Amino acid sequence: MIRFISEEKARSAGVRFIALSRLPQSKKIVAFMDSVEANSEFLRHWFAELLTIVLLASLGLAFFSSPSSAADKIRIGLSSMSAMHGALWVAEDKGIFKKHGVEPELIVIGHGAALGVSAMIAGDVKFLAGAGDAVIKASLRGADVVMMAAVQNKGAQRIVARPELKTPQDLKGKKVGITRFGSASHLVLQMMIRRWGMSPSDIQILQVGSSPAMLASLDVNGIDAAVLTIPSVFVAEERGYRVLADLADMDIYYLNTMFNSTRSYIRSHGDQATRVIKAFVEGIAYYKKHKTESLEVLRKKLRADPAGERDLERSYDLYASKFYEARPYPSLQGVETLLEFISSDTPAAKTADPKSFVDASILEQLDSTGFIKTLYEK
Repeated sequence: MIRFISEEKARSAGVRFIALSRLPQSKKIVAFMDSVEANSEFLRHWFAELLTIVLLASLGLAFFSSPSSAADKIRIGLSSMSAMHGALWVAEDKGIFKKHGVEPELIVIGHGAALGVSAMIAGDVKFLAGAGDAVIKASLRGADVVMMAAVQNKGAQRIVARPELKTPQDLKGKKVGITRFGSASHLVLQMMIRRWGMSPSDIQILQVGSSPAMLASLDVNGIDAAVLTIPSVFVAEERGYRVLADLADMDIYYLNTMFNSTRSYIRSHGDQATRVIKAFVEGIAYYKKHKTESLEVLRKKLRADPAGERDLERSYDLYASKFYEARPYPSLQGVETLLEFISSDTPAAKTADPKSFVDASILEQLDSTGFIKTLYEK
């Protein structure tokens, strides 16, 4: 029979003790250490019983441990606080990550993807949902970073202009606002200008700052047009401004937001990486199929007020129907586009192999085994 000895009795016997933290505090098990001061026969019995308890406890913990207790804690960085991360938030909120043995910590890093890439290289986060151009530039400089899947291959940016401007050609000589030089809005504007057969010198590009700042500048005629993303573009439309161009409708891929990691982490933690990608892909499927529940998660994360409710729903509809892909492979066309754009400043981009920036092996495995297909059959 297994007996318990109280902590008080152990102390009265003049011995030291070791408590097993996993057992109830009311019945602490003690191991006698000072054999000189205690009866040897008594000690032999107690050591035998203690070893029995330890063995039983170990076996019990191994047998009864649940997936949640064994979940791997993994940090995932987000480059912004935006509805584009809805699938990841849904996967977290609805227990999809935990279902795959992952306890995620989703951290909004902000200030663009470059800072997030630095955090990933330093190991502060193991994965990053951030712009593909930052990953490509870091990789060209020798960083061990790679794109595993796509959060959003195409951009959600639109050029919004004053009502009297009706075509892209009307932008010639006009002032167009962006957040800052080198930003996603700047890159998108250059891509659109090239598609229209125009040159950056045909317009005046001004650094204005945030989307609200650009809207304010439009209102006071400080600029004639601006590169905005959702939900700011919805606000601009409600104020009567005209959408001159929608990047998503122009067949321009520029890797707006990718799901990234490091090659070394994928090699050394392949099982964890696989489970994270499975949860991400399943989160996309849940998001697409469950509008009401997904909107509730977005409301909670973005703290949407009643005035922004309509814009939140419009954002959901766009991501569910246009941006989120069931099989979210990073676009090699997008990699080629970015390499071409940065080649003038980065000579290494001219000879780089687009495939070298992508490791979609886990996604390919999930696709070939039918895992993704089954998510949309339920």
